[in-house]
Amino acid sequence: MDTGLTGRTVLVPGSTSGLGLASARAFAAEGANVVIAGRRAELAAAEAEALASSPGAAVGIECDLTVTGAAERLVEQATDAFGAVEVLVLNSGGPPAGSALDATPEAVEAAMLTLVQQQVRLVRAVLPGMRQRAWGRIVAIGSSGIQQPLDNLALSNTGRAALAGYLKTLAGEVAGSGVTVNMVLPGRIDTDRVATLDQARADKTGASTSEVRRTAEAGIPVGRYGTPEEFAAAVVFLASTAASYITGEQLRVDGGLVRSY
Repeated sequence: MDTGLTGRTVLVPGSTSGLGLASARAFAAEGANVVIAGRRAELAAAEAEALASSPGAAVGIECDLTVTGAAERLVEQATDAFGAVEVLVLNSGGPPAGSALDATPEAVEAAMLTLVQQQVRLVRAVLPGMRQRAWGRIVAIGSSGIQQPLDNLALSNTGRAALAGYLKTLAGEVAGSGVTVNMVLPGRIDTDRVATLDQARADKTGASTSEVRRTAEAGIPVGRYGTPEEFAAAVVFLASTAASYITGEQLRVDGGLVRSY
């Protein structure tokens, strides 16, 4: 399938590891010009350099989206590197695990800053250009917790659900201008983040991490954790020209974990 992404500028924040990095690599493989961004400047540069043999080009940029003005500066730097951002992948690290009973207003505010406010700033920075060119893709990396809240992840459930509401509303407002807005919802994908959550559950229950993983896998119809590459393929598809008639949707990549449609 021709994704139509060759030469397009793709911005992927939080892409020095995990699902963001897997997505950046997948876009580069399709010939896109990819901006890898993260708090660790050396790692961002190293990951961009590692993509030198890919069909597409890549550049690494240091960025801490919790800093005032960082979102806007990142878009400017991406534009300086490769031209106007045509694909924006919304991605951020997850907040600490914890129950709803333990969630404080301060913790909720911090989660909303990371998971919602800075994502909105990124959208606002790229959207005018996308609408003017009558082509753009916004794909958010969310969580299956949006559709089925996850135990002990109250802050993530809250923030990501808020972002989902914003993006669904936005999708309807910009659909007529050639811009699509979608979300990809991971279940248990084999990343460092999920390993950390498994360790936290092991510490809480007294089970070993291998026991926690086996229990989790038993609840997934496919019977295993997904790979970052499997997840990234869905992100690339929704950004492709083949997905031009798909907008306002949430695509789960979870091996059947969430049992509802």
